[in-house]
Amino acid sequence: MDMQAPPGHAAPRLVPPVPVPPEKELPTLRFIAAMRVNGIACWPASAYEAPLRRRRLLGRTRFTVSDPDLVRHVLVDNAANYARTPITIRMLRPMLGDGLLISEGTAWRHQRRALAPAFTPRAVETLVPHILSASDEAVAALEGPAARGPVDLFAALQRLALEIAGRTMFSVGMARHGDRLRGFLEAYAARLGRPHLTDLVVPLRFATPLDRARARFRRDWVTFLDEVIADRDEGQSGRQVGGQVGGHGGGEARDLLDLLRAARDPETGRGFSHEELRDQVATMILAGHETTAVTLLWACTLLALAPETQGAVAAESKSADKPFTRAVIEETMRLYPPAFVLARRALGPDELAGEAVRPGDSVTISPWLLHRHRNLWRDPDAFDPSRFLPGAPPVPRFAYLPFGAGPRVCIGAAFALTEATLALSRIVGHFRIERADARSVLPAAVVTTQPDHAPAFRLTRRA
Repeated sequence: MDMQAPPGHAAPRLVPPVPVPPEKELPTLRFIAAMRVNGIACWPASAYEAPLRRRRLLGRTRFTVSDPDLVRHVLVDNAANYARTPITIRMLRPMLGDGLLISEGTAWRHQRRALAPAFTPRAVETLVPHILSASDEAVAALEGPAARGPVDLFAALQRLALEIAGRTMFSVGMARHGDRLRGFLEAYAARLGRPHLTDLVVPLRFATPLDRARARFRRDWVTFLDEVIADRDEGQSGRQVGGQVGGHGGGEARDLLDLLRAARDPETGRGFSHEELRDQVATMILAGHETTAVTLLWACTLLALAPETQGAVAAESKSADKPFTRAVIEETMRLYPPAFVLARRALGPDELAGEAVRPGDSVTISPWLLHRHRNLWRDPDAFDPSRFLPGAPPVPRFAYLPFGAGPRVCIGAAFALTEATLALSRIVGHFRIERADARSVLPAAVVTTQPDHAPAFRLTRRA
């Protein structure tokens, strides 16, 4: 049975609005300007049909790959030949240091091996109570604003995602540090996290004025993270901290910080230094909570436009299993992938569909393009959670990349899916969600796929 609609009825087809793509390839300067404002507005309409595109940008060749076999080649079969691009490192290192997301080579392999036990299904299960308690408190906090009128649901979802991140990482809430943490994120995203022409043309070994501003930001940022970790340890001093997992000793790990401190590379036995631990904390909090917040916002926006689908999610909220709610989350990430682009730099020569790739060329794989590609999906722009229901035709493996693929696939993918599914179920199970105005919400992608404005919602408590 199609859970989107009552038996015998078809749910209306929903195609949410998106920016109109340019008819032709943008000239270089307009392309760079568009990247700073909205990365998904850079691609012309033809990009949604082509398997491989090539263009020259500032004297270098840039490939855009939208063929699943070529995606597999770059991310899996020949992954060792492709590294993070200099602009990616420039933009992310001030926030994430040398954490798992942007480290390379031996450092990355050590981190990946050490972190793997922290994200097994068993480890994720121990974090579920943190997700549920934070979600229930967020629902309770929304009761008052919902009764008074329109609600800024995006702000509430950002607080919820941050609270979940704080509790799963530290076993404590973010009441003390949450506002400062959001302040750091918003300040960085407003200017330092946006690509600039100098990021593209100045070699990484030379510091630009923007790089120096990012370095000043990082000094304040790491000081703040050290304060948060120290406060957590002081608050947890009454119990044994650092329980071991994966066969490395006794004691029960209660949060991700315990799991990270217990982490050991199974090949070398080495754990994380304080600086490495701090970078992992930054990576987990930032990569986790921001992507969860935008996913939940887009899911609520879609469900407000699809009341029958929303009703099915609400009905399922009373059940232990939530396959339909999970399908809604997966379809939301298809239409609005939080990480809208993956960029790589070729280290050595290669070939893509007969095109020669030279060292230094960039290869872009965009989940946004892949997930809406005309040759890969049926009705690609329509919201249809049934694509991901049990028994549906399998989704092409390298045509759907909300968490990347290959050796560098997101290590927290299972946790993120669990978190978003449970949080959405709690919210929709308690409130009927409607839009409070008729203004369309459009995706604006810079670091993540954000809404172009914070839409107003009307929340009504369900009977």
